[in-house]
Amino acid sequence: MQWPTTMRWPTTAAEAIAVQEELRSQVDATDAGKTPRYVAGLDVAYDGDRLAAAVVVLDRETLAEVDRAVVNGVTTFPYVPGLFAFREVPALLTALEQLTITPELLVCDGHGIAHPRRFGLACHLGVLTKLPAIGAAKTTFVGTHRELAEERGAWAELVDGGEVVGAAVRTQDGVKPVYVSVGHRVRLETAIDHVLRLAPRYRLPETTRRADRACREGLLG
Repeated sequence: MQWPTTMRWPTTAAEAIAVQEELRSQVDATDAGKTPRYVAGLDVAYDGDRLAAAVVVLDRETLAEVDRAVVNGVTTFPYVPGLFAFREVPALLTALEQLTITPELLVCDGHGIAHPRRFGLACHLGVLTKLPAIGAAKTTFVGTHRELAEERGAWAELVDGGEVVGAAVRTQDGVKPVYVSVGHRVRLETAIDHVLRLAPRYRLPETTRRADRACREGLLG
Protein backbone atom coordinates (compact mmCIF):
# COMPACT_ATOMS: atom_id res chain seq x y z
CA MET A 1 0.00 0.00 0.00
CA GLN A 2 1.24 3.47 -0.85
CA TRP A 3 1.02 6.30 1.66
CA PRO A 4 0.89 9.99 0.66
CA THR A 5 4.62 10.61 1.13
CA THR A 6 4.89 12.96 -1.85
CA MET A 7 2.35 15.52 -0.64
CA ARG A 8 3.48 19.08 0.00
CA TRP A 9 4.16 19.68 3.69
CA PRO A 10 3.69 23.03 5.46
CA THR A 11 6.78 25.05 6.30
CA THR A 12 5.25 27.59 8.69
CA ALA A 13 3.08 27.35 11.79
CA ALA A 14 0.25 29.22 10.08
CA GLU A 15 0.24 26.78 7.17
CA ALA A 16 0.33 23.81 9.55
CA ILE A 17 -2.59 25.09 11.62
CA ALA A 18 -4.59 25.59 8.42
CA VAL A 19 -3.95 21.94 7.50
CA GLN A 20 -5.15 20.78 10.91
CA GLU A 21 -8.28 22.88 10.65
CA GLU A 22 -8.97 21.48 7.17
CA LEU A 23 -8.39 17.80 8.00
CA ARG A 24 -9.98 17.53 11.44
CA SER A 25 -13.49 17.27 9.97
CA GLN A 26 -12.42 13.94 8.44
CA VAL A 27 -11.81 12.28 11.83
CA ASP A 28 -14.19 9.37 12.38
CA ALA A 29 -14.74 8.51 16.05
CA THR A 30 -16.65 5.28 15.36
CA ASP A 31 -15.27 1.75 15.21
CA ALA A 32 -13.95 0.51 11.88
CA GLY A 33 -15.32 -2.98 12.41
CA LYS A 34 -13.39 -6.14 13.10
CA THR A 35 -10.87 -6.55 15.88
CA PRO A 36 -7.40 -5.95 14.42
CA ARG A 37 -4.88 -8.76 14.23
CA TYR A 38 -1.85 -6.64 13.41
CA VAL A 39 -1.22 -3.53 15.52
CA ALA A 40 1.62 -1.08 15.01
CA GLY A 41 3.50 1.09 17.46
CA LEU A 42 4.95 4.31 16.06
CA ASP A 43 7.63 6.50 17.63
CA VAL A 44 10.37 8.95 16.70
CA ALA A 45 13.70 9.58 18.44
CA TYR A 46 15.83 12.69 17.99
CA ASP A 47 19.47 13.70 18.20
CA GLY A 48 19.55 17.39 17.42
CA ASP A 49 18.13 17.71 13.91
CA ARG A 50 18.64 14.01 13.20
CA LEU A 51 15.71 11.64 13.68
CA ALA A 52 14.84 7.98 13.46
CA ALA A 53 11.21 7.00 12.91
CA ALA A 54 10.14 3.46 13.76
CA VAL A 55 7.03 1.40 13.11
CA VAL A 56 6.89 -1.99 14.83
CA VAL A 57 4.02 -4.35 14.01
CA LEU A 58 2.85 -6.88 16.60
CA ASP A 59 0.35 -9.71 16.57
CA ARG A 60 -2.35 -8.42 18.93
CA GLU A 61 -3.02 -11.85 20.43
CA THR A 62 0.55 -12.97 21.13
CA LEU A 63 2.37 -9.59 21.12
CA ALA A 64 5.00 -11.21 18.92
CA GLU A 65 6.74 -8.89 16.47
CA VAL A 66 5.84 -9.63 12.85
CA ASP A 67 7.32 -6.66 10.98
CA ARG A 68 9.23 -3.42 11.49
CA ALA A 69 10.67 -0.49 9.57
CA VAL A 70 13.04 2.23 10.75
CA VAL A 71 13.75 5.38 8.73
CA ASN A 72 16.53 7.87 9.41
CA GLY A 73 16.30 11.50 8.40
CA VAL A 74 16.41 15.10 9.53
CA THR A 75 13.70 17.37 10.89
CA THR A 76 12.11 19.71 8.36
CA PHE A 77 9.70 21.56 10.66
CA PRO A 78 10.45 23.55 13.82
CA TYR A 79 9.32 22.46 17.27
CA VAL A 80 5.99 24.19 17.93
CA PRO A 81 3.62 22.92 20.65
CA GLY A 82 0.48 21.55 19.03
CA LEU A 83 2.23 21.04 15.68
CA PHE A 84 4.50 18.17 16.60
CA ALA A 85 2.93 15.92 13.96
CA PHE A 86 4.53 17.98 11.22
CA ARG A 87 7.96 16.94 12.50
CA GLU A 88 7.08 13.26 12.68
CA VAL A 89 4.41 12.32 10.15
CA PRO A 90 6.56 12.48 6.96
CA ALA A 91 9.16 10.05 8.33
CA LEU A 92 6.52 7.79 9.87
CA LEU A 93 4.67 7.58 6.55
CA THR A 94 7.91 6.57 4.86
CA ALA A 95 8.42 3.85 7.48
CA LEU A 96 4.85 2.62 7.03
CA GLU A 97 5.47 2.39 3.29
CA GLN A 98 8.39 0.01 3.89
CA LEU A 99 6.37 -2.55 5.85
CA THR A 100 5.50 -5.88 4.28
CA ILE A 101 2.45 -6.30 6.56
CA THR A 102 -0.18 -3.57 6.63
CA PRO A 103 -1.20 -2.85 10.25
CA GLU A 104 -4.88 -2.71 11.10
CA LEU A 105 -4.40 -0.32 14.03
CA LEU A 106 -1.85 2.44 14.64
CA VAL A 107 -0.91 3.10 18.27
CA CYS A 108 0.84 6.46 18.47
CA ASP A 109 3.09 7.73 21.24
CA GLY A 110 1.10 10.95 21.38
CA HIS A 111 -2.44 12.30 21.25
CA GLY A 112 -5.43 12.09 18.96
CA ILE A 113 -8.33 14.47 19.60
CA ALA A 114 -6.91 15.34 23.04
CA HIS A 115 -5.32 18.33 21.35
CA PRO A 116 -6.12 22.08 21.28
CA ARG A 117 -7.49 21.80 17.73
CA ARG A 118 -8.69 18.20 18.19
CA PHE A 119 -6.18 16.97 15.63
CA GLY A 120 -3.05 15.48 17.14
CA LEU A 121 -0.56 12.98 15.73
CA ALA A 122 -2.91 9.96 15.87
CA CYS A 123 -5.63 11.86 14.01
CA HIS A 124 -3.17 13.05 11.39
CA LEU A 125 -1.78 9.60 10.69
CA GLY A 126 -5.21 8.00 10.75
CA VAL A 127 -6.77 10.45 8.32
CA LEU A 128 -3.82 10.31 5.88
CA THR A 129 -3.52 6.51 5.88
CA LYS A 130 -7.23 5.82 6.43
CA LEU A 131 -6.20 3.27 9.08
CA PRO A 132 -7.72 3.06 12.56
CA ALA A 133 -5.47 4.99 14.94
CA ILE A 134 -5.32 5.85 18.63
CA GLY A 135 -3.13 7.99 20.84
CA ALA A 136 -1.54 6.58 23.99
CA ALA A 137 0.48 9.35 25.62
CA LYS A 138 2.62 9.49 28.76
CA THR A 139 1.37 12.95 29.79
CA THR A 140 -1.63 15.17 29.17
CA PHE A 141 -1.60 17.99 26.65
CA VAL A 142 -5.09 19.36 27.28
CA GLY A 143 -7.85 18.45 29.70
CA THR A 144 -8.33 17.33 33.29
CA HIS A 145 -9.80 14.23 34.90
CA ARG A 146 -11.06 13.03 38.26
CA GLU A 147 -8.95 10.88 40.55
CA LEU A 148 -8.58 7.27 39.46
CA ALA A 149 -8.89 4.10 41.48
CA GLU A 150 -5.52 2.39 41.95
CA GLU A 151 -6.27 -0.89 40.22
CA ARG A 152 -5.45 -1.83 36.63
CA GLY A 153 -8.32 -1.03 34.27
CA ALA A 154 -9.59 2.01 36.16
CA TRP A 155 -10.18 5.01 33.91
CA ALA A 156 -11.69 8.48 33.91
CA GLU A 157 -12.79 10.81 31.16
CA LEU A 158 -10.33 13.49 30.10
CA VAL A 159 -12.35 16.68 29.66
CA ASP A 160 -11.32 19.90 27.94
CA GLY A 161 -13.67 22.85 27.54
CA GLY A 162 -16.61 20.70 28.57
CA GLU A 163 -15.82 18.12 25.87
CA VAL A 164 -14.61 14.56 26.47
CA VAL A 165 -11.37 14.31 24.50
CA GLY A 166 -9.90 11.11 25.91
CA ALA A 167 -9.36 9.09 29.06
CA ALA A 168 -6.79 8.61 31.78
CA VAL A 169 -6.27 4.84 32.00
CA ARG A 170 -4.54 2.88 34.76
CA THR A 171 -2.74 0.12 32.90
CA GLN A 172 -1.08 -1.40 36.00
CA ASP A 173 -1.97 -1.30 39.69
CA GLY A 174 -0.69 1.87 41.33
CA VAL A 175 1.23 3.29 38.36
CA LYS A 176 0.67 6.63 36.65
CA PRO A 177 -2.09 6.51 34.03
CA VAL A 178 -1.67 6.52 30.27
CA TYR A 179 -3.69 9.14 28.38
CA VAL A 180 -5.73 7.53 25.62
CA SER A 181 -7.57 9.37 22.87
CA VAL A 182 -9.29 8.65 19.59
CA GLY A 183 -7.25 9.17 16.45
CA HIS A 184 -9.43 7.84 13.62
CA ARG A 185 -11.99 5.07 13.07
CA VAL A 186 -11.98 3.94 16.73
CA ARG A 187 -14.35 4.75 19.61
CA LEU A 188 -12.81 5.88 22.90
CA GLU A 189 -13.99 2.78 24.76
CA THR A 190 -12.45 0.57 22.09
CA ALA A 191 -9.20 2.54 22.24
CA ILE A 192 -9.07 1.96 26.02
CA ASP A 193 -9.62 -1.78 25.50
CA HIS A 194 -6.78 -1.88 22.96
CA VAL A 195 -4.35 -0.12 25.30
CA LEU A 196 -5.16 -2.44 28.21
CA ARG A 197 -4.77 -5.47 25.95
CA LEU A 198 -1.39 -4.21 24.75
CA ALA A 199 -0.11 -3.42 28.26
CA PRO A 200 -0.25 -6.75 30.13
CA ARG A 201 2.87 -6.17 32.26
CA TYR A 202 4.09 -2.59 32.02
CA ARG A 203 2.62 0.91 32.13
CA LEU A 204 3.07 1.55 28.41
CA PRO A 205 1.63 -0.60 25.62
CA GLU A 206 4.06 -3.10 24.12
CA THR A 207 3.62 -1.35 20.78
CA THR A 208 5.03 1.86 22.27
CA ARG A 209 7.82 0.08 24.16
CA ARG A 210 9.03 -1.77 21.07
CA ALA A 211 8.80 1.26 18.78
CA ASP A 212 10.65 3.41 21.32
CA ARG A 213 13.46 0.88 21.48
CA ALA A 214 13.59 0.53 17.69
CA CYS A 215 13.85 4.26 16.97
CA ARG A 216 16.52 4.76 19.65
CA GLU A 217 18.54 1.92 18.15
CA GLY A 218 17.98 3.48 14.74
CA LEU A 219 19.67 6.69 15.84
CA LEU A 220 22.71 4.72 16.98
CA GLY A 221 22.89 2.77 13.74
